[in-house]
Amino acid sequence: MRHFKPINQMITKGALAILLMTTAAQITTTNITMAAMKNSVTLGMSLEPPHLDPTAGAAAAIDEIVYANVFEGLTRIDRTGAVKPALAESWSVSDDGKIYTFKLHTGVKFHDGTDFDANDVKFSLDRAGGEKSTNAQKGLFKAITSVDVIDAATVKITLSSPAGNFLFNMGWGDAIIIGSESAGTNKTKPIGTGPFKFSKWTKGLSIVLERNDNYWGEAKVLDKAEFRIIPDAAAAVAALLAGDVDGFANFPSPEAIPQFQADPRFTVVVGSTEGETILSTNNKKKPFDDVRVRRAIAHALERQAIIDGAMFGLGTPIGTHFAPHHPAYVDNVNKYPHDIAKAKALLAEAGYPNGFKATIKLPPPTYARRGGEIVAASLRKVGIDLEIIPVEWGQWLKQVFKGEPKDYDLTIVSHTEPQDISIYANPKYYFQYDSQAFRDVMDKLNATVDTEGRYALMRQAQNIISEDAVNGYLFQLAKAGVWNAKLEGLWENSPVQANDLTEVHWKE
Repeated sequence: MRHFKPINQMITKGALAILLMTTAAQITTTNITMAAMKNSVTLGMSLEPPHLDPTAGAAAAIDEIVYANVFEGLTRIDRTGAVKPALAESWSVSDDGKIYTFKLHTGVKFHDGTDFDANDVKFSLDRAGGEKSTNAQKGLFKAITSVDVIDAATVKITLSSPAGNFLFNMGWGDAIIIGSESAGTNKTKPIGTGPFKFSKWTKGLSIVLERNDNYWGEAKVLDKAEFRIIPDAAAAVAALLAGDVDGFANFPSPEAIPQFQADPRFTVVVGSTEGETILSTNNKKKPFDDVRVRRAIAHALERQAIIDGAMFGLGTPIGTHFAPHHPAYVDNVNKYPHDIAKAKALLAEAGYPNGFKATIKLPPPTYARRGGEIVAASLRKVGIDLEIIPVEWGQWLKQVFKGEPKDYDLTIVSHTEPQDISIYANPKYYFQYDSQAFRDVMDKLNATVDTEGRYALMRQAQNIISEDAVNGYLFQLAKAGVWNAKLEGLWENSPVQANDLTEVHWKE
């Protein structure tokens, strides 16, 4: 144990006076800083977005910065998952459910000063669903046959068939409305109509938004918001404790949650997300093109061990690609119970009695890197020897998600888009699942408006992909938020990928 002299033996009266003056000055400076912070917020993020255009990328980090802040759509999804008006102040639907007529807000301007009107809606939707579209969710616009400008404040959208989820789809980040003047530069200089405008991006460090004083809607409280990139979990803990950031809407260090729960300076909220965390599988690459191999993997997985080991208990086991909190969810967790003998038997039946070697590419998030180690250990027990390859987010997008051909065997990722089971209808999607039976169900779902009818089809779709063991379904990602106890307005749950700042403020 170290021993220290009493302070009155260590310093003179003069030195003590200087110390007290310095301390007082520091306290005053701190108070001034805290006062200045009342109109700004600094939030930590573990992943840096590849760019800032939600119509041209699948990374959740894009929407987490710009959705409802910089960019807006015809509709928006609120914190409860409900559809609300946005750039469209109202709408009507034809009796046959095929024609939506939107009345737009007037007097709206983009951040570059250009006017917003119905022509921008037509440009945005035609572009998103067009032949040359790079939109990651191009399927959202498949049912649109025409977008017609009636007048500057009215647009008519005609669908090929009724689409029960159309208004919800128009609230996705992928469906935001942009101006033709700025479409080509939104990746680095996003121009929207939202309450905040882009200010500065210091690569590898932070992205700054500023209040849009010319916002068409209700005035917002914050003057500035900074999203600081902190990829290391230990650094995230340190940044919160030091006050370098005001909070993390998605805290990357689940093992530290109890520490913050015990600290009255912080608020900890554990909510739900739309994030199905899966062992994504390249269904067109041998031996994963054999359903017996995929089923063997399903039997080898230990979901709770992954949740406990990678997420420190935060997460809900799933057996299909659907959120457990949804009323149409099917609990298929026990369809392939953990069974080493059954897994080995299936591998032998498929022609791999001694197993095989493969690779697993793991992007940076904690759930992937830690979860991948546990998955590899579980598969090793049935003879599948995985080489673990850590990759950065940009590499993952290039090699796994966009690669032609897809350059991976297995990977782990959370799909945080809302109600996105429809991705399984696209055989070119990165796990390359090709099922006409599934596509038929999706076609029926897209044409069904009745709620119970839609739920029945959603259940049917879940059962098909579970039966085919398309991917290894692991757990539903929890949303663990940690922020300053005086900060209010951040979302408890994540019905869409968003850090919506429109209600964020400091307590008086």
